[in-house]
Amino acid sequence: MALTPAQLSQWEEEGYLVLPSFFSQAETKEMLDRTHALLSSFDPTTHPLTRFTTAADGPNAHVGDEYFLNSGDKIRFFLEPGAVTPATATEPARLNVPADRSVNKIGHALLLDPVFGKYTLGDRMTEVAKSLGAHKSARVLQSMVICKQPRIGGEVPCHNDSTFLYTDPPSAVGCWIALEDCTPQNGCLSFLPGSHKTARISSRFVRASGGGTTFEPVPCVKPNEEDWDALPGWKEAPCTAGTMVLIHGSVMHRSPPNPSNRTRIIYTFHMVDGECVYDEKNWLQPTPEMPFAKLF
Repeated sequence: MALTPAQLSQWEEEGYLVLPSFFSQAETKEMLDRTHALLSSFDPTTHPLTRFTTAADGPNAHVGDEYFLNSGDKIRFFLEPGAVTPATATEPARLNVPADRSVNKIGHALLLDPVFGKYTLGDRMTEVAKSLGAHKSARVLQSMVICKQPRIGGEVPCHNDSTFLYTDPPSAVGCWIALEDCTPQNGCLSFLPGSHKTARISSRFVRASGGGTTFEPVPCVKPNEEDWDALPGWKEAPCTAGTMVLIHGSVMHRSPPNPSNRTRIIYTFHMVDGECVYDEKNWLQPTPEMPFAKLF
């Protein structure tokens, strides 16, 4: 499925592109059913109860432990912050919701799964990526399901993806696929159209020298001074199951918490240009057993 001139124009102008019905009902159901099977297999007794949040600091900050840092070539489970009662001096950490409703994310190499792998690296995706014209050599990384669980699914604050998957020059593109209907009530995406034209990738998410992760400045790039959240023009992007959203690595986007009684399950992966520099500072690293998959 090659993108049309009108779609490419919208992509260049707004920094994101919504493609309804990119996947059929049967294809979407296959991915959703596989997600539920993976959730049913989750065994918290073998898990370090690693929570996931994108906050940079505060009491719920994600600490980037080894379970997280070594997940680039594995299928691992990361939990909603609200699903875990922290350990005390006398009690270990424990789940406070059913195990299959505790998972925020399954990743970061979900394309190892045969169902997700065939849709990630299939001909349609290759055709879209080629017609987008963003990469000379598209490499796939960070493939994952995000569940945004009912009532505890957390906010994803305003960010852009190249901060977390940095290349020199920046080249990240997100492919975000709705496996269920995504609405304002259960935490759909919102975008600041055109922000990819003015946002600078001035910091990056890296492996900290003492362990864990941190954000560090990108040399010679002036930090952004804009309060992106406060700027006018934000647009919600509700969509139906089977929709794919392409996301420019510099466009500002966010999603609210999910206070509803419905899940908001999506599958997403990213592409970077293999011709750009992807260095050892990045938190997510390829391994000899699993280099970043080549889409074309």
